[in-house]
Amino acid sequence: MSPTPIAATRPTLPMGELTDHARGPSLVEASPGDDRLALRWDDDARARFPLTWLRDHCACAECRHPLTRERLYMGLEVPESAPATGLEDGNLTLHWADGHVSRYDAGWLYQRRPGEVRHDPVPTRQPWAVGFRPVHVAHGDFAAGADGERAWLRALLRDGLVLLDDGPLADEEVSRLAARIGPLRATNFGARFDVRSKPNPNNAAYTAIGLALHSDLPNWRQPPDIQLLYCLENDAEGGESTFVDGFAAAETLRRQAPEAFRLLAETSIDFRFQDEDHDIVWCAPLLSLDAAGRVTEVRLNNWIRDTLRLPLEEIDAWYDAYRVFWRLVQDPQHRLEFALAPGQMVAFDNRRVLHGRRAFDPNTGRRHLQGTYLDLDMCESRLRVLARQR
Repeated sequence: MSPTPIAATRPTLPMGELTDHARGPSLVEASPGDDRLALRWDDDARARFPLTWLRDHCACAECRHPLTRERLYMGLEVPESAPATGLEDGNLTLHWADGHVSRYDAGWLYQRRPGEVRHDPVPTRQPWAVGFRPVHVAHGDFAAGADGERAWLRALLRDGLVLLDDGPLADEEVSRLAARIGPLRATNFGARFDVRSKPNPNNAAYTAIGLALHSDLPNWRQPPDIQLLYCLENDAEGGESTFVDGFAAAETLRRQAPEAFRLLAETSIDFRFQDEDHDIVWCAPLLSLDAAGRVTEVRLNNWIRDTLRLPLEEIDAWYDAYRVFWRLVQDPQHRLEFALAPGQMVAFDNRRVLHGRRAFDPNTGRRHLQGTYLDLDMCESRLRVLARQR
């Protein structure tokens, strides 16, 4: 590769993970070794970078596509010798033995010192404490600009539930709001669905009965992440919405009944939805954990829990564990209950927050909600994009 001209301006950074705003101190020293480069900044911070890593992260137009910023370089060979180094305006320039020239922003390198935790504007999930109250964001603030949308997304991703208030009574408003974040996640109920009592329902949500706490569509390999429910009418008696933080309930189960927690986390069971057009089946445990043992998903839906196909000696123990967890999620001190007002939208993490409703009387008034789903990845992506607009 031929060397690129040395410019006095700050280097261009790749997109994707590399588009964080480069801020930080300037470089004052660069000392190459056999396979490492030692750097020192003007705040006396120090770090050592492998030469292979530095060559792999070159951001020039030969190594990254100039428009998409996707990596073109494939680092199959270890650099044979240390590059010649230079500091320009406090930033790093490396002249490799093959003639290639790489430039790195000092702040960009500072943020990526080996061992440093990656900064991410996406908040850490926080379990609900007793007395938890959800964040409310005005529809006008959400629609007006980045600040309202950021506040809504941060609350949703941190708490698993957020409310949007004082919206218009307009058909498909839920779809318009969701589309600001990303594509609507379609299921066998469509990309957007109406929650109201109707004849010949294929789901309990389309009746007037009370709905026990549950997660939607655990019979899918990848259940929907984020559910949005927008209220257009709510004049009927009853129908209050209920919510419980499934993660908090699972952690209580872990503390109070560790064997029950283990059984529900290790035992896969069948979930199944059937109607005239669909037969969707998946097998998974009620509680899913990551490699560190943290709860990442709660699949609880008593209506579409299918035949329990377990060895005879495991059946009673599983039912015992299920009953313990079921009682925990019904605990009133951990439950939110409220009636959605027309023009109000609730958004919640369907794989974390269990939801339900009280029965309502359709003879006393109309109740009509419109709903859709979003992928969690798109919500996190949108928050990162908004964080770059500050």
